[in-house]
Amino acid sequence: MSVPSRLALVPFISVDNMMRFVLHIGVERMLVELAQEIEADFRRWEHFDKTPRVASHSEVGVIELMPASDGELYGFKYVNGHPANMHAGLQTVTAFGVLADVATGYPVLVSEMTFLTALRTAATSAMAARALAPTGAHTMAMIGNGAQSEFQALAFRAICGIEHVRLYDIDPAATRKCAANLAGSGLRIVPCATAEAAMEGAQIVTTCTADKQYATILTDNMVGAGVHINAIGGDCPGKTELHRDILLRSSIFVEYAPQTRIEGEIQQLAKDHPVTELWEVFAGRAPGRTIAQQITLFDGVGFAIEDFSALRYVHQRIKPTGFYQDLDMIADPDDPRDLYGMLMRAKALAG
Repeated sequence: MSVPSRLALVPFISVDNMMRFVLHIGVERMLVELAQEIEADFRRWEHFDKTPRVASHSEVGVIELMPASDGELYGFKYVNGHPANMHAGLQTVTAFGVLADVATGYPVLVSEMTFLTALRTAATSAMAARALAPTGAHTMAMIGNGAQSEFQALAFRAICGIEHVRLYDIDPAATRKCAANLAGSGLRIVPCATAEAAMEGAQIVTTCTADKQYATILTDNMVGAGVHINAIGGDCPGKTELHRDILLRSSIFVEYAPQTRIEGEIQQLAKDHPVTELWEVFAGRAPGRTIAQQITLFDGVGFAIEDFSALRYVHQRIKPTGFYQDLDMIADPDDPRDLYGMLMRAKALAG
C-alpha cells in the first residue's frame, strides 16, 4: 500500500486544538477577524448558493445541516439544539463542520464547531450592531447568561466599544458564572436580579435564552425608543423571546429571510411583513439605522454563510500553527478505478 497523498490527508481540528488555536490568535482578535470575514462574504452575498438549513425536529430538540457554497469552496455544519441537555450536564448546542474543494469534491478541513459557532455567532451579532446600534452605545444588557454570553460580551467590547454589560439570567448561578469569567476583561460587569433591571440604561439588548418554547423574555413596555435589540435565542420554529408588539415597533434586520421567517422572532408576523436582509446594508443597497429614536432589531438565527466564513478563516490560518491532525479519510488507490485492489493489498499486508 502506498503512503496516502496530500489530497487524501484532511486536516482535522479537535476541540483541544481549536482551543489552542483560539488562544494563540487571542479571543478578541479572533472575534474581530471573524467579523471581517463574515462581513466580506455578506458583501458578496449574491455569489453564494444558499438554502435554509435542513432541520430534523423532535420533541426534545433539533438536528440541522447548514450548507453553503461560493462556487470554489463548499461548507456545511452539523449542529444540534437540545435545551434539556443542560440538566444532564451536556451542552445544549454541539457542532462540527466540513470545508471542501468544489473542483474535486475532496474535503480540505474537518473541524469541531462548538467553540467556533460560539465565536462566529458573537462576531455576527457585533458586526450587525456596528451597523444598527445607536451612535456611542456603551452599555449592553445580556439577557441569558449561558454558554454564548461571554463571547457576546467580548465581541461587543472589541467590535462596538461596549464598556458596561448588565447581566440577567433566570438561573442566578449562570449570572455568577458569566460575571466570574468576564472579571478582568476590561468590561464593567453588573449582575442584575431582573431583566428589567438589566435593561436600565442599556442602548443594546442581547437576548440569548435556550428554552424551546414561545416565550416573552422582553415585553413591549420594557423596550424604549432608540435601542438596538440583538435577539439570537429564537432559532427554531416555536421558539421566541420577544413580545410581538416589539416587532411591530421595530425596523427588523435578518440574515436570510426564507429561513428567519420559519425560525426567528418574525415567525410571529405575517409572511409579507417587511424585513431587510443584513447583506443589503453592507452592500449599500438598504439603510441601517436612520434616526436616533428608531428601534432596530437584528433577528439573528444563524446562517450557513457565517459558518462557511468561519471555516475558511480557520483553514487559511491553521497550517502554520500546527494545531491540527491529518486524517487519513479519503481512499487513495494507485489506480482510481481499482478500489477493490487497494483492499486486497491491505489484506496481503495484514496477512
